[in-house]
Amino acid sequence: MGIVRGMNHIGLTVPDIDEATEFFKKGLDAKVAYDSQTPQDPPRGGSEVERFLGIPEDSKITRKRMIVIGNGPNIEMFQLENASPDRPPGLGDHGYTHLSFYTDDIDEAYEKMKAAGGEPLSEIHQNTRYEDTEGNGTVYFRTPWGSLIELQTLPNGYYYPKDSESEVFVPE
Repeated sequence: MGIVRGMNHIGLTVPDIDEATEFFKKGLDAKVAYDSQTPQDPPRGGSEVERFLGIPEDSKITRKRMIVIGNGPNIEMFQLENASPDRPPGLGDHGYTHLSFYTDDIDEAYEKMKAAGGEPLSEIHQNTRYEDTEGNGTVYFRTPWGSLIELQTLPNGYYYPKDSESEVFVPE
């Protein structure tokens, strides 16, 4: 094994941490691990925090929460005062564009995401090359704050090209 053991968490900035938490709980059975920045704490900001975290000038972290979904990487959510009002990135933009969650029952997961307020971009459809095994499916949702979430199932796994260096991690 190399020096990196695996992915610990994904950072996600949201406009309202309580609404985002409720969405993740309803849509993906998330659980709160802890709140490391609460409304009772003074907001974290200033030039040092801006430099350490790369946040916009004059913005402040007002809330920070770690949530757990299944056995994948954790999600560390941030709520900022004076956050950038720009739209969230999409697949056509540079940078991290979506979170993908593996499910054993994509139809049920689809309905849960819709009931939680997620907007499906399409119906459930086939995956592409190396993921197009029997029974597979995928669908993207837009969250209430505009981020993209993918639901995916591959009950018969992946197949790989001859020059593959590794197999893809699938949560158990």
